[in-house]
Amino acid sequence: MDFSTYSQLTFKRLDDGVLLITIDRPEKYNAADEQMHAELARVWTDVSTDPETRVAVITGAGKAFSAGGDLAMVERMAGNHERVANMLQEMSDLVYNMINCEKPVVAAINGVAVGAGLVVALLSDISICAEDAKLGDGHVKLGVAAGDHAAILWPLLSGMAKAKYYLLTGEMVVGAEAERIGMVTSAVPREQVLDDALAVANTLAGGSQLAIRWTKKALNNWLKQAGPIFDQSAAYEMLCFMGPDVIEGYTALREKRAPEFPSARAVTGN
Repeated sequence: MDFSTYSQLTFKRLDDGVLLITIDRPEKYNAADEQMHAELARVWTDVSTDPETRVAVITGAGKAFSAGGDLAMVERMAGNHERVANMLQEMSDLVYNMINCEKPVVAAINGVAVGAGLVVALLSDISICAEDAKLGDGHVKLGVAAGDHAAILWPLLSGMAKAKYYLLTGEMVVGAEAERIGMVTSAVPREQVLDDALAVANTLAGGSQLAIRWTKKALNNWLKQAGPIFDQSAAYEMLCFMGPDVIEGYTALREKRAPEFPSARAVTGN
């Protein structure tokens, strides 16, 4: 695995084939711009084929796991067909590359996880979350459909009722509640998150590698069955980037006010 090809992910090899991956843009709370999004999409293929890695642990530098998509990236995408088409492919790569990664992935969710960061956090095979971390899929608040992982995963994790509530409202979930409804494996004090994740990784690294990998592969067929649902949701999200609501969404975020989406304006009669 050639670590030099990554600029926003850093890597540290630990004992017994454990690879610690850190999302490393702390000055922006690890928000994903185009470069980071591309790296998060392809790293799982490298992890899967790396002979020195048995288990990957991923966490965030500083106080956040990843604070979602960089707002400047969102602005560059709006109305830009080429960028939107490229993002649609990368979204698909991120989800399916994680699902198809042969090695188990453990997430140490040390802080807020939104957007692409939430994809990685929840698609990891085991997720250790800070009790006070805030997790959220805020796509609808931006004015786009929840497409980058939620439809394929949330109903399986928390059930349809909870999935619909959080995805339709865009409300955040605190780590302790995320554990209660089944979104994460466990919620622990923030200072304990990485240690617990590494302990799980060490257990996996010392186990039967084929047994663990093939168990993961079989279980992930539940996700693969939902592949067409994900593909549709991703297409809907990107279609929203070609409309006016997303412009109002990111403008309202920049101005720190409630959005007034064009699609929500009252329809007047003739």
